[in-house]
Amino acid sequence: MQTITTTDDLQAFCDRAKGQPYITVDTEFLRERTYYSKLCLIQLALPGADVDDAVLVDPIAGENMSLEPLLALFRDENTVKVFHAARQDLEIFFIDHGVIPVPLFDTQVAAMVCGFGEQVGYETLVKRIAKQSLDKSSRFTDWSRRPLTEAQKTYALADVTHLRQIYEFLNGKLEASGRGRWVKEELATLTDPETYITRPEEAWKRVKTRSSSPKFLAIVRSLAQFREAYAQDKNIPRNRVFKDDALVELASTKPGNLQDLGRSRLLLREARKGAIADGILAAVKEGLECPRDQMPQMPKEKDRAQVNPALADLLRVLLKAKTENFGVASKLIAPASDLDAIASGERDVPALKGWRREVFGGDALRLCEGKIALAAKGKTVAVIDV
Repeated sequence: MQTITTTDDLQAFCDRAKGQPYITVDTEFLRERTYYSKLCLIQLALPGADVDDAVLVDPIAGENMSLEPLLALFRDENTVKVFHAARQDLEIFFIDHGVIPVPLFDTQVAAMVCGFGEQVGYETLVKRIAKQSLDKSSRFTDWSRRPLTEAQKTYALADVTHLRQIYEFLNGKLEASGRGRWVKEELATLTDPETYITRPEEAWKRVKTRSSSPKFLAIVRSLAQFREAYAQDKNIPRNRVFKDDALVELASTKPGNLQDLGRSRLLLREARKGAIADGILAAVKEGLECPRDQMPQMPKEKDRAQVNPALADLLRVLLKAKTENFGVASKLIAPASDLDAIASGERDVPALKGWRREVFGGDALRLCEGKIALAAKGKTVAVIDV
C-alpha cells in the first residue's frame, strides 16, 4: 500500500482522480487533548481494485507536504466525494483549510434513506453490502504516533476500499427509487459552513440548567462565552477550563474575588488562579451588570397541555404505516417531538417540509384536518379518505 508524504506524490494521485466519477475519503484524527481536531491521516480510494487505487496521505510524516492538490480535488464539482458519517471529517477540512468537499455523498445518510436504520455504522454496511468483516483492533490507537504499524494502515485503508462498493450499491438504489433528492436535502446541513462555526457568545445554549431566571442565565452566558473563547485560543477541550457543573455552580454562587472562588466545590484547582480565575471573575461581574433588556431568555418549552394526546397517538400510527411502506427509519422522518408539535397545532416543523412532507407530512396534516382516517387492514394500516 502506498503512503503519500510529498506534495508531488499527492498531486500525481489527485491528477489520476480527475475525471473519475467519485473518490472515497476518510480521516483519522485526535481530539481528546485539543479543542480542534488534529488531522493524523487521510485515506483515499478511486473506483477500481488495483493496489494503487487506494492510498494513505500522511500529513505528520510529510510535515512539509501541501494538501492543496487534495483541496483542489475537493473543489472539483465533477467528482463526487464519498464519506461515511462525514460531519467530523468535514469539520477538519473546513476549520483547517476553509474547504467543504463538493459534491458530497454520505453513505450513512443514504443508508438511512434506503432503509438500513438509524445512524447505521460503517461496519454494519460492510457486512450487509460488501459481505466482508472488518478488523477493528486498531480503532482506538494513537494515530499521531509514528511510524504507523501495518495493522493500522490496513485498518485505515479498509475505511475507504469497502466504501466504494457501499457507495455504488446505495447510489444505485437511490437512482432506482428516485430518492436521490431526499439525500441532497439531508446533506444541506453538512455542506453549510454554519454547521462548523462555534460562536462563544452562543455557547451558553448548550449548558443544561434548571433555572430560567434571566439574571442567572446572564451569568451562565458570560461564563460560557469566556470558557469557549479561552478553550479556542489555547486549543484545549472546554472541560479542561471548567466543566458544566462547575459553571452552573459559579453562576449560582456568584464569586466576587479569589477567596470566594476558592470555596467552589467543583472548580478544578488550575482554574482557581491565573488567567482562568481572572476570566471567571470578570465573566460573573459582566453577567451581574447585564442590563435587563439584554438578558438571555430560555426558549419557551412546548406547552404539553396544548398537545392533543389522541391526535398524537394517531400520528404515531400513521408514521409507523409510512415507515413500513417506504422502508425509511421513523426517526429520520419525524421524531416524537415533531409529532407532539404537530398535535399541538405547530406547523413549522421539519416533518412537514421537503421530502418528509411527501412521505408523511402531507397526510399528517390531512389527518389533523379530519380529511383522512386510519383503518386496520390485516397486519397493515390503511389510509382512507373521509
